Amino acid sequence: MKYQSIENVAAEAALTPVEAPVLSRRQRLERWAELLERDPQRRLRALMRVEFVPEWDRAGIREDDTPISVAFADPLLRAAGLEGDTFGDARKFFELSSEDAHELLCDCHYYGRMDGETVARRVRSVARPLVQRLFMGS
Repeated sequence: MKYQSIENVAAEAALTPVEAPVLSRRQRLERWAELLERDPQRRLRALMRVEFVPEWDRAGIREDDTPISVAFADPLLRAAGLEGDTFGDARKFFELSSEDAHELLCDCHYYGRMDGETVARRVRSVARPLVQRLFMGS
């Protein structure tokens, strides 16, 4: 091995910028559902009482082992722009309405049992166009 100074290594290095993948909203949501389905029985933690947190504080809500942390652990979703594992990060990246984010992530919709399969099904429901959701009943 030949010793080289950091300046020489830097001068010889060929850095190629990596372009972030461009995913549609539906593709991002489908990827999230796929990640959740990889471990369908995995117990996940819901965010507690989202509706009681003042709106200006909701964006920062987070817990370990949530559906959001499953998404954030994925290199593809991070490369596509998922910035963190907070309620606000999920709303922004997945383009979720306040109601959809609440339904997907708040404990009041899971009655104590949140698992990968259940959340994946709900994420897929949100991914469908509104007209399709109205006619299919969810």
